[in-house]
Parts: sequence; structure tokens; C-alpha cells
Amino acid sequence: MLYQEVKEHLVDHIIPFWKALRDDEYGGYYGYYDFELQLHKHATKGCILNSRILWFFSNAFMTLKDETLLNEADHAYEFLINHCYDKENGGVFWSVTYDGKPGETLKHTYNQAFAIYALSAYYQATGKIEALKFAWKLYHLIETKCKDAKGYLEAFDKAFEPVSNEKLSENGVMAEKTMNTLLHVFEGYTRLYEATRSEEVKDSLKWILGIFETKVYNPKLKRQEVFFNCDWKSLIDLHSYGHDIETSWLIDYGCNLLGDKELTERMSVITRELRKHIYQRAYVDHSILNECENGLDNTMRIWWVQAEGVVGFLNGYEKEKKQDYLDAATDIWNYIKTYMVDQRKNSEWFWQLNADRTPDREKPIVEPWKCPYHNGRMCMEVIRRLQDKEEGLCQSTNSTIKN
Repeated sequence: MLYQEVKEHLVDHIIPFWKALRDDEYGGYYGYYDFELQLHKHATKGCILNSRILWFFSNAFMTLKDETLLNEADHAYEFLINHCYDKENGGVFWSVTYDGKPGETLKHTYNQAFAIYALSAYYQATGKIEALKFAWKLYHLIETKCKDAKGYLEAFDKAFEPVSNEKLSENGVMAEKTMNTLLHVFEGYTRLYEATRSEEVKDSLKWILGIFETKVYNPKLKRQEVFFNCDWKSLIDLHSYGHDIETSWLIDYGCNLLGDKELTERMSVITRELRKHIYQRAYVDHSILNECENGLDNTMRIWWVQAEGVVGFLNGYEKEKKQDYLDAATDIWNYIKTYMVDQRKNSEWFWQLNADRTPDREKPIVEPWKCPYHNGRMCMEVIRRLQDKEEGLCQSTNSTIKN
């Protein structure tokens, strides 16, 4: 039931919604759709949003084999390369105007990583060498301009001079390094490695995993720390539940790609603990809490946290064969389809829900961070992981009927 419902939701709900946001006049996809379902055609277009849309349609095409999805991916690719990519200095801007002119010209490592993620997937979907060449340019840019001996740096101006990290700092701190950027550089590199099997990228992935193991993961508290100074000293008592369950499956996925048995065994100790701790601590009322700061839970339910919860617990079931994790994944999906999915016509998922399950009306349906990446990926991961089991069940049923 989980497989079929999630696949139908992807095909009948998420994909049509994002297709409808295509801007055929200026390129890319519209950047803002408010809670009242009003489209803001002249809103800023976030480059993270566009990269994630490119990834979404590329991966959806590879999952569903629907040629119309490849057309959408082509559209997103052209906008990314022609408008979001800085041809003079290299790298991807933070945002562009509605008509594709440079907007906020900040270069953030997080942003570059998502472009690598998207371009690598687009290359896998199309075989276009140009897309892979752009992914390689961004990889070498990160490795030469966006890191020091201890890890990845965060924010730069358009010429790659360091600037303060307002974009990925929250909760009253200004972070010089973040778990979030490290995680998504890892994610972007896993897709590049999957597309190329490059030893250079493999080495980068192993280096990143070493940072997670020795600097980011807190074995005493069984969680990741979130915001750091330049030497990886944690700046705040913050437990990000969504990032921990997301990290648990992304690291497992990356280790599986790398095929290093000893490294996988070491990292599996961490991913098991992250998953277990989220299940025990944050899985409440059929959903996952947002975060905990200084011992106080934030009880809002965020769209992306629930999506990552489904994948994280489904991955946990596959790794550990614990029925509780499969039950949790199904339970969170039931919560999503009942409360998080906006049932109004021409809408998608709410951004966040209050503890009483009512939507936060101050949050839009689409903006530079609100995109089809987490929920679309959730759907495609469920399909990828359960398709063989579903087809096997159907074949078994058919065989029984014939007998």
C-alpha cells in the first residue's frame, strides 16, 4: 500500500503541480506561490530552487520513464546554465531576478553542491557531456576555493572572497562551518561519483565521512552538532531531528556506493544510533518533531522533516529488519497524506503544521527553499526501494491465481 499510494501521489499530485510552475516567458520556474495560492510571477528565482527542480525532473524521468519529464529537465537545465551560472567568475549565484538577471550574487558552497547534484542527475538522464563538464567545474571550484584543511567553508562574494554566513546560520549564531553544508556537499558528490566512478571524488567522499565521524557526530548525545566555528567547535545546544534522520540514510547510501567494508561498518554504528535516537526521541504523534534547542522541543511539523522521516525509517527497516521502522515510515506517510498534503486544488504540501495539525498560514507553498526536492525524493526513494518487492508480490499473486 505504501508503494502504490506514494507512486500515485508523485504522478498525480507533485509532478503536475511543479509542471504548472514552469515559466515559458523568462525561463526556469516561478519562484513564489503564496499560501492563498496566488502566483507571484515577478518574484525572485532562487538558484537552489532551480537546481532542485532540475534534479527532481531528471530523477523523475529516470524513475518513471516519462518523456515529458525530460522536457521539464531540459527547461530547468537551460535556465541554470544560462542564468544561474556565473560565466565570468564561475559558480552559481544565490538568486536571479524573475527575468533571469543576476540578483543576489553571493556564492554559497551549499548552492554549488546542489548544482552538482542536479547536473550529475541530468547527465545520467540525458548523457549530455556538457552537463557533466559543468558539474566537474563546480566540484573543482569547491575543492579549490571553498574549503580549508579542516572542512568546507560557507559563503563567498561573487569573486569567491569569504563573507559572513547569514544564509545557513540560524538560532542566534553565525556559523563558520555547518553540518548542513557538509551533508549536502556529501550528497552532491555521491551523485557525481555515481555518474563517473571517479577516484578523486571517492577520496573526497571518504574525507567528508571522516569529518562526520570525528567532528560532527556527538557519540555522547548520539546526535549531530549543527553550527560550528572554524575549528569545528559546536556553537549551540541544538538537535536537528530532520537532519539526523536524513543523514542516517544519506550516509548509508554513500557508503554503499563506495563499497569500503571497513568504512561502512564504522559509519553504520553512527547511522544506527542517529536513526534509533530519532525514533525514540522525536517520533511523536505519528510524525517527527522539528528540533530541540537547549532541551526545549520545537513542536512544529515541517514538510521536509516528515519526508525524510519516511525515507530514513524505511532505510532503517532495510538495514536492520526492524518492523517498528517500517511501521513508522508508513505511519508518517499516513500523517503526511492526511494533514501535510494541501487538499486544495492547484496546491502541493504545506510548509509546516502547528502541534494541533493546522497549517501555518504565514508560510508559502513555494519559495526559494520550498521545492519538490524532499517530498519528490521521498516518493522516488519509496519507489526505488519497494518496487521489486511490489512486483514480486504481484507475480506471486498472479501465479497463485493461475494455479
